[in-house]
Amino acid sequence: MTTDQTASPAPAPALVDVPSFAVHIPDVVLEPEPLEAGQIVSGNPEVTGKVLWESADGRELRGIWQITPGVVTDTEANELFVVVSGRATVTVEGGDTLELGPGVAAVLREGDRTTWTVHETLRKAYHISQ
Repeated sequence: MTTDQTASPAPAPALVDVPSFAVHIPDVVLEPEPLEAGQIVSGNPEVTGKVLWESADGRELRGIWQITPGVVTDTEANELFVVVSGRATVTVEGGDTLELGPGVAAVLREGDRTTWTVHETLRKAYHISQ
């Protein structure tokens, strides 16, 4: 940088130019998101999802995610979600146990190591910040 240039702050993430929209969450067709074999503790859980919006830099995601019954482990992103249907118990390693069901809003911290015990197919709407 030469002496006549000044440093400016990094620009805020650009948002993809999409109009406002609404979806009926139970009716959204989801796409397979295969689990890694090492994540499955028991059962035959299947994960599906759909990204509804993503920032231009890929750091912000909004979408719908679903998992069928079984037990899986995961390392979480920084996420806020609301359960639309189904039921699960999420145990955060070294932390709380979260009981999830319709209407429950939850926040997971980036890096949380979790075990999901899914009792009934769970569908949620989420926002992830990376």
